[in-house]
Amino acid sequence: MNILFIGDVVGSPGRDMVKEYLPKLKDKYRPHLTIINGENAAGGKGITEQIYKSFLEAGAQAVTLGNHTWDNRDILEFIGRAKNMVRPANFPEGTPGKGIAYIKINELEVAIINLQGRTFLPPIDCPFRKADELVDEAAKRTPFIFVDFHAEATSEKQAMGWYLDGRVSAVVGTHTHVQTADNRILPGGTGFITDVGMTGPYDGILGVERDAVLKRFLTSMPVRFEVPKEGRFQLSAVSIELDRKTGNAKKIERILINSDHPFYS
Repeated sequence: MNILFIGDVVGSPGRDMVKEYLPKLKDKYRPHLTIINGENAAGGKGITEQIYKSFLEAGAQAVTLGNHTWDNRDILEFIGRAKNMVRPANFPEGTPGKGIAYIKINELEVAIINLQGRTFLPPIDCPFRKADELVDEAAKRTPFIFVDFHAEATSEKQAMGWYLDGRVSAVVGTHTHVQTADNRILPGGTGFITDVGMTGPYDGILGVERDAVLKRFLTSMPVRFEVPKEGRFQLSAVSIELDRKTGNAKKIERILINSDHPFYS
């Protein structure tokens, strides 16, 4: 069982990179399941129904979200019928949408869980306790359990990896937009990486125009962050190979495509 996960798609540059490279990545890595984090896909904040459907049409089977889930208000109109969209499960009870999805891959089933951290992010329900609840639920159905942990602090993401080691197939971090070089298989068989990285502008700062970010740091004045539409772009992802019997990770490989790291088929 191979899973391809594409990190934090930002604006139209990120969507263009998915459209261009997802077919090539599928040819190379032969994933049985492709997941995209799309919480920044609409102009850098939020997602629309059209974008969600475009990811599925491009070849993804599921879309995860994060702290920008509600930034595009259109989501309230379609999240209830978006069966392959997974928002952070530890949003308070009664929040629209769902935090776990089950995807059938031939005779196998994969559980996809989305959680959001609390350190340096708005306070919501405990992701660790929610993880316990959902992992226990999923384990009754399948050994293939994938977790997108959308969090700011490296320590919190590493803590979640160790907390779920041996209980899930993989814990991948998202949100900080910079790919980390710590992809590994933890002792219990869980594939882990602190942050998969971002898919979008390569020469911006975390996916937005440099000048605006620099002005913010230099003046402490409020500025409007925009996603640059031109320039060099990048794609960040991971490919994870799972044991078909146990669900344990056998391999986790970082994927980074940009002008300094060209794609080779």
